[in-house]
Amino acid sequence: MPHARPRSTAHRGAGTAAISLRGAALAYGERVLWQGLDLDVRPGEFLAVLGPNGSGKTSLVHALLGRRRLSAGTLTVLGRPPRGGSRHIGYVPQHAALSEHALLRARDLVRFGIDGHAYGPRPCTRAVRRRTDRALRSVGAAPYADVPVGLLSGGERQRVRIAQALVTDPRILLCDEPLLSLDPHHQRAVTELVADRCRSHGTAVVFVTHEIDPLLGIADRVLYLARGGHRVGTPDDVLTSEALSQLYGTQVDVVRVRGRTTVVGAPDVPEAPPHHAEPPPGAPP
Repeated sequence: MPHARPRSTAHRGAGTAAISLRGAALAYGERVLWQGLDLDVRPGEFLAVLGPNGSGKTSLVHALLGRRRLSAGTLTVLGRPPRGGSRHIGYVPQHAALSEHALLRARDLVRFGIDGHAYGPRPCTRAVRRRTDRALRSVGAAPYADVPVGLLSGGERQRVRIAQALVTDPRILLCDEPLLSLDPHHQRAVTELVADRCRSHGTAVVFVTHEIDPLLGIADRVLYLARGGHRVGTPDDVLTSEALSQLYGTQVDVVRVRGRTTVVGAPDVPEAPPHHAEPPPGAPP
């Protein structure tokens, strides 16, 4: 396992939790994704959310965004029930393909993080331009600010999406599978970029991914979801054969070979219904 990087502890553990769940459960009909979840995510903490497809990782992000109600328990985000459209929450959604002929520039995409909710013409004021440029510089994307997003590489595109999520200076950053389709080099670069923001600004980070290795030495804690259950702890506590075997209820081996970590023997989890099948926000689960 790589050595952990030095981390700032100025924000972690200070004040109230940015995210708090008590007895939380989420189910689709009779199928329980997870239940009995007690979790606090503090300012400046990097929480990695791992688990197989269908275990409820993305559904957790939707609950934090106020798009999906819990089936049981309570959830507060920044001290209140979650609601959509908060500038205090940055969101990096799952990767979406873009045509190389798309004319939307990188700076246009970032600007949507400021005024994308508004209707009608939106004059680009000097203040908006400054905030957009600052966000692009913060993620190293300034050199391709005026390049159409469809022409950017996968790693460049993810930097722009992170800039969009950070442009309002959020207190919480939610990243849903930001490492998909990236090679190991760009996976590490994107993960470290998010981690640097977490440490320097005291931003609470919830980072959903299938990729374990880029997080080792970076994540403070891991939430591992599987078979309707969960386990929370440090990476050293959770990512072990013993811990995951207990979670799955069958023999599971965590194998580390040549810098790669693989979970072997984990049963498949049935896929949850697609997002469009979810009830609208505020509807009963």
